[in-house]
Parts: sequence; C-alpha cells; structure tokens
Amino acid sequence: MKKTVALFFITAALAAILLSSPEFSISKAFMDKIEREYGPIAKKRAFYLIQMMNEARDLDDMGKMEKVNDFFNQTPYASDKTTWGISDYWATRYEFIGKDRADCEDYVIAKYFTLKELGVPTSKLFMTYAKSIRYKTAHLVLTYYETPKSIPLVLDNYNFKILPASVRDDLIPIYSFSGDELFNAKQAQIGKMVPAATKQKRPWDELVITR
Repeated sequence: MKKTVALFFITAALAAILLSSPEFSISKAFMDKIEREYGPIAKKRAFYLIQMMNEARDLDDMGKMEKVNDFFNQTPYASDKTTWGISDYWATRYEFIGKDRADCEDYVIAKYFTLKELGVPTSKLFMTYAKSIRYKTAHLVLTYYETPKSIPLVLDNYNFKILPASVRDDLIPIYSFSGDELFNAKQAQIGKMVPAATKQKRPWDELVITR
C-alpha cells in the first residue's frame, strides 16, 4: 500500500514537471552586459523580470497579463525629454529595464514583447492610440481581444487595473496596430508621415531571454 501511494505521488510530480513550461532565463554574459551599460540595479531589475515571467508562464492569458501589467507599471513615468533628451523616443524593453523610466509607448512595447514570450497569441494583442481626456494628450495602450469581436481589455500605465475598453470613458480610441506593424506605426506617428528616406529598422526586442 505504501509503495503504491509513493509511486502515485512520484508519478504526479513527474507529470507536473513534464506538463509545466520550461523556465525563462538570461545568460550570465547578457546580465553582465546589462550591468556594464546600466549598473547593478538594472541587472537586478532584469533578474526580477525573469522571476516574474517564470511565475506567470503556466497561467492563463488573464493571469499573465495581470502579472506583466503590474510588473512594468512599477516603473516610474518620465517624458522622453527627461529620459533621452529628445521629444520623441520609443525605447526597447532592454532600454526600459536599463533606464527604469518610461513613457506610454515604452510601457506598451515592454508589455507586448513579454506577453508574446509568455505565449499570449500576438493575434490577440494590439497597440492602440487613443486620446486621454483626463490628460488632454495622445496616449498609447496595449489592448487584448479574446476574440476578434470581443470588447478589448486595456493594459495601461495611467489606470493600473485591466479593464474593458467599454468602461474606459477617459480614453477615445483613434486607431490600433499589431506588433508586426510597430516600425511603420512609429514612423506614421498618428497619421503624420515621415519621409521614407528617414526610415531605419530598430531591434525592438533586444533583451535576449531564452527558455
């Protein structure tokens, strides 16, 4: 009887291991690179990001979004002028972790790539330009559509709670684009086209996370 019970628990433990997703990690060499460029505190932030992703990796989409939204919203808001010395700069997730300061576009980019790595289908994730009535300014949020006809959920750095767009009456949506269209949207800037000669590719997801 004891052997049967022991065998049951061993089998259950092995099944749990096999069914769980592989763990995320960042190589020591890349961690050292982060520390060289941004300092030891940035290295800790990268470690905490990986820790959060491993806690979230086997959750459903909503659980993953809550973890990711909460993690990145802990980063203080700062204008591009304050952080980068220019009026408009879209930071990569690597730069986000390094600087520990962000504006709305930076939050969205960081959340998008992290959710993508966690296995949330990119077909459900959109970056949505909106007008913030409260702050009277253009704003960017990440939206999640359970189905193409669903009311989207909004992941935002103004309101930390994930809510349906239908109750976010402080936002007026303008247009949405997918992560694959990130570069083109950056150039378009809400309809203001930039000459093609000025276009250049950016490695948006330059934080090397493996599993």
